Amino acid sequence: MESIVETVVVVAISVLGAALARRLGFIAPLVLLVAGLGLSYVPGVPAVHLEPELVLIGILPPLLYVAALQTNLVAFRAAIRPILLLAVGLVMLTAFVIGFVLHALLPDVPLAACVALGAVVAPPDAVSATAIARRIGLPRRIVVILEGESLLNDATALVTVRIAVSALLGSAVGFWEITGEVALKAGAGVLLGLIAAVGAAWLHKKITDPLLDDAVSLLTPFVVVIIAEELKSSSVVAVVVAGLYLGHRIPYLLSAESRLQMEAVWRLVNFLLEGVVFLLVGLQLRELIENIEVGWATTVRVTLVVFLVLVAVRFLWMYPATYLARLMPRIRAREDRPPITHPTVIAWAGMRGVVTLAAALTLPPNDTFRGNDYPRELFVFVAFAIIVLSLLIQGTSLPMVARRLGVTEDTSTEDALAEANVQHAASRAARERLEKHADGAPLSVVERLRALTDSRSNNAWERLGNQEQETPSAAYGRLRREMITAERHIFKIARNEGRISEEVLTRAQRELDLEESQLTRSDD
Repeated sequence: MESIVETVVVVAISVLGAALARRLGFIAPLVLLVAGLGLSYVPGVPAVHLEPELVLIGILPPLLYVAALQTNLVAFRAAIRPILLLAVGLVMLTAFVIGFVLHALLPDVPLAACVALGAVVAPPDAVSATAIARRIGLPRRIVVILEGESLLNDATALVTVRIAVSALLGSAVGFWEITGEVALKAGAGVLLGLIAAVGAAWLHKKITDPLLDDAVSLLTPFVVVIIAEELKSSSVVAVVVAGLYLGHRIPYLLSAESRLQMEAVWRLVNFLLEGVVFLLVGLQLRELIENIEVGWATTVRVTLVVFLVLVAVRFLWMYPATYLARLMPRIRAREDRPPITHPTVIAWAGMRGVVTLAAALTLPPNDTFRGNDYPRELFVFVAFAIIVLSLLIQGTSLPMVARRLGVTEDTSTEDALAEANVQHAASRAARERLEKHADGAPLSVVERLRALTDSRSNNAWERLGNQEQETPSAAYGRLRREMITAERHIFKIARNEGRISEEVLTRAQRELDLEESQLTRSDD
């Protein structure tokens, strides 16, 4: 009973913290970290110990899976070169650079342990970055690159951490050995992810119950990661590949009701998991700080050096990776040369998050290796501190940096024009299908469907008009919402007076809710 109460309290606090962050315009993970640290000093609050398996199998897979489901696969493939350069090349370079720098600062610590910390803090988590990017209107290609990097860099980092830890056992591991191991595990992960995605797609195709669709979708990332771990392949890559494939195929696999319900379910899961994990990190920080055996001067120096090296290496990588590749005629002919402000913004959008947390928790205890002791508590603290610093410094300043550099893109008119053209073609196809199957249907029904088709086409073109004046579709939405409110009120009164059953009210409420939801989506 006590553990249940603690779980409910943690979830409730994470929800309140996220709500407060949204209200104040702050980054939610940062608020929850601070809240957790503050709560850890409250008498009676129990100590928290996050297990690595919980994060790697219980938290990280669903977060990656839902991010992959929402990623545009076509845009992802178009940007695969810069994504791989960041997700593989930059992560490995960062791990080794930080490893050598840290070994110079702490010569008594084995180089392999220093490289392990470098791999822990190397992968940016673009959840916060892409959320900010969309809000301030960064160009779509930048958003896609950030999303793709965050989906694939986890595999590189986690494999590098494992290999570096194995090197502490005495295995001689070099750059090319790590590269080959990453490629092998990633290739196996791609194959497993595709097989799992095809299986899940077959199930979704056969299922007609939205609840069962939700259950299959929720189970998919956990099943994939468990099988991948058993087969010693990259579970991260497997989950991402499965999510990318299924996200691209969802419009063909699921019914409309299943899609709407699944979207709501995954939004809730994503919201709760992100909130809870950062709150738990904050709660664990106090004990971590108290167990650090080195002096605070060393701790602060190591933390600042690691953070500065992280930022510097990312900037030094971005410009050659962006422009040297365009010396090749084939790439230069296919891709425009971006202004220097674009790689600058991508370089600054290097916030760390859940992946760094998960990787840090996998670092083994200090006494695991005979003769190879290392300050684990210091390393885990540095990883957590890097998350805080990156969110506090880079996360809060990214909107200002993007605005100062002029890296914004207003695609509302372009999107409205593209939508209007496609909607016109879709309405024409719908009208042709209507005329083909209209025989025998009441004329009033056919006329109503014709009017609905024309209305949808006209609504799309209206978005290109004057935004300051209320359009007919906006007026329709405003007035229809008022009508729906009145209808709901009458149904509730009828239920309260016993003239209709609760089942009748529920059915009517659902129909009105779906219609109002559609009106809200049209406004967006």
